[in-house]
Amino acid sequence: MFDLLRANRREAIALAVLFALLTVYLTTHPRGMSTYVMTIWANQCLILALAAIAQFFAVIVRGIDLSVGAVMALTNTVASYVLVGSGIGLAGGIVLVLLTGLACGLVNGILVVYGRIQPIVVTLATASVFVGLALLLRPTPGGQINYDFADAMTLDVMGVPTALIITGVVIFGFWMPLRRTGLGLGLYAIGSSEQAAFQSGIQVPVIRMASFALGGLFAGLAGLYFSFVTTTGDAGIAPNFTLNAIAAVVLGGVALRGGVGSLIGAVAGAFILKTIGALMFFSGLPPLAQPFVEGLILAAAIAIGGADILRVRNRLEVFGR
Repeated sequence: MFDLLRANRREAIALAVLFALLTVYLTTHPRGMSTYVMTIWANQCLILALAAIAQFFAVIVRGIDLSVGAVMALTNTVASYVLVGSGIGLAGGIVLVLLTGLACGLVNGILVVYGRIQPIVVTLATASVFVGLALLLRPTPGGQINYDFADAMTLDVMGVPTALIITGVVIFGFWMPLRRTGLGLGLYAIGSSEQAAFQSGIQVPVIRMASFALGGLFAGLAGLYFSFVTTTGDAGIAPNFTLNAIAAVVLGGVALRGGVGSLIGAVAGAFILKTIGALMFFSGLPPLAQPFVEGLILAAAIAIGGADILRVRNRLEVFGR
């Protein structure tokens, strides 16, 4: 048990902090640990968690994706047009939204891999394009989402918030199997040393392309879930989610130098950030002071994340158990 915690100390620390913050939040909330409170909290956390996962796939291979929020904005505005029906039409709309996110990720990946341009430069440029497209679709917030389906995705199942169920599916149904595949190992190998990964026979261009494609897909999922929560389209959401996604992965113990951290940590970091925001709201802290406090928290997280004491000797050792 001690070895397991030691191998996953970053995630363990993040989860412990999240548990402590959530306990304080629920004990100070006027309605306590009610289904309503947990559902609202979980919905907000999941939106950022999906955005953080998108950022995680770029960071793990030594990149930064500044287009996460822009892809969210574009897929959100697309959803506000195509998720108004029901049945097959609704299913087709969901697929179209996710394909939009995937296509954005592939564009980023192609430019990074074949254009040989730094990811931060590529995604800064494509973010402007994606936001521009979103503004063309929705110059002002509007549109409509199928309310019945949105309720099903954002309420609860027998008292358990649907958002927490989706989080569990992403972690146990997607990440746990992926992390032990060739793709999962390749992501960490490239993040640890791209040259060593190439010399080991890993298809570096393919893996890097896949990382950005997955990032686009999860940014699309974030935009889709944002659509379910707000039931409208808004092209102006990009900047807030891009910065918070980066903050979330850092808080979750994902190293910006690449090769260290996990999707679970990124999700925990997103939940931590949203819980801190909720706590500040109920603490009576002036709204204008909240960004200052969040900035201090992020600066502290970056400092801790860069400390040598938290560095692993081998970035692939998480797969050794």
